[in-house]
Amino acid sequence: MATLDSTDLKIIDILKKNARTPVLKMSGILGISDVAIKKRIKKMEDLGVIRGYTIKIDYPRLGYKGLAIVGLDVESSTLLEVARKLVERDNVKYVAISTGDHMIIATIIAKDNEELAAFIDELRKMKGVTKVCPAIVLEILKDEL
Repeated sequence: MATLDSTDLKIIDILKKNARTPVLKMSGILGISDVAIKKRIKKMEDLGVIRGYTIKIDYPRLGYKGLAIVGLDVESSTLLEVARKLVERDNVKYVAISTGDHMIIATIIAKDNEELAAFIDELRKMKGVTKVCPAIVLEILKDEL
């Protein structure tokens, strides 16, 4: 586990809100030099704490009106095969192997509920899948993952 201090955690908080925040602005907020901030960011990148910089996409604004979090149960022998097939799909945005109620958890987007239902039916027919439990998302209240 990486050892971070409160300043490192503040830098992470700033970058989580906006990964494009200029180092000079962070310097003014935190009261330390821009060089010190650059060194801290580099250290966190090297430690793997900061794994990259990305954008958040508002899929409904791109025409994707269907969103579901889906739990899948599968035959143990096909767990990785099913998970890998999900990872390959463009409309599957998150895949995790988990414990608890389901063996695989996936987040799926679709243009509409009809397309979403068709994909869920497709999941049910996948080799090794024994149960598909979709939860249609009505509204996202927090999204920090």
